[in-house]
Amino acid sequence: MTSIRIFADSTCDLPSAWLQEHQVGIVPLYVTFGQDVYRDGVDITPGQLYERVSRDGQLPKTSAPSPSDFLQAFTPVVDEGHSIIYISLSSALSSTYANAVIAAEELPAGRVTVIDSLNLSSSIGLLVMKAVQAAAAGNHVPAIVSMIESVRGKIETEFAIDSLEYLYKGGRCSGMQNLIGSLLKIRPVIKVTPEGSLTPAYKVRGKRDKAMEQLLRNALDNKHRLDKDVIFVVHSLAEEEALHMQAVLREQTDVQQVIITEAGCVISSHCGPQTIALMYATL
Repeated sequence: MTSIRIFADSTCDLPSAWLQEHQVGIVPLYVTFGQDVYRDGVDITPGQLYERVSRDGQLPKTSAPSPSDFLQAFTPVVDEGHSIIYISLSSALSSTYANAVIAAEELPAGRVTVIDSLNLSSSIGLLVMKAVQAAAAGNHVPAIVSMIESVRGKIETEFAIDSLEYLYKGGRCSGMQNLIGSLLKIRPVIKVTPEGSLTPAYKVRGKRDKAMEQLLRNALDNKHRLDKDVIFVVHSLAEEEALHMQAVLREQTDVQQVIITEAGCVISSHCGPQTIALMYATL
């Protein structure tokens, strides 16, 4: 009997133990410093990435897996008789989705289904978890795809970024904006749009605690509409703050799991250290 295997890429930011337990296939994106190319989560960790940025003063470039990378990952699983559902990083942010589609077209028709998450980080992970649960319950590919496409439009994703430095180094804000932001202690909050792109949601001025409390207030304002399965608290070198947010959400909501995850190298290279985020689905 054909089984369904769920795949994602390294930006899903799910704990490795959970991925192994549920046999989720991961295709890594790439992080490049000059001539040095690393696979996200395989050859380099966020801590090592930050050390190199601090030493060199330059951010790495990030890139999608190639169609060949996807073929290499998918083919053995298809050859074993399984069907694959791959949930990708948002197509508005990367060519990862398009490259996976190219690879799927090289394999027997219907064996690999590629879904655009229209999201990033553990919001992809949320969809992956739901797909794994649905497959384990005996659902077929069309039903799982329909469910994922329904849920993905109901996910809230907000990042509180500690400083504008990484946005500046990455060319996403000007030197003057970086200077003013640093002087005024402006901490931007970035939101994922329904179309899968990133947009500034608002700016919080002052201590970083204010930005985190704003994220919490936004989630708690939705607490009667929260999907009861899971809330993700995602951080990049901000574990203490993540633990605080986890405790508050466990106390003030009836969501079954509030899971802390660490942003991988691709996400971290764009947002920088001390970033914290909340990701959850609404009903």
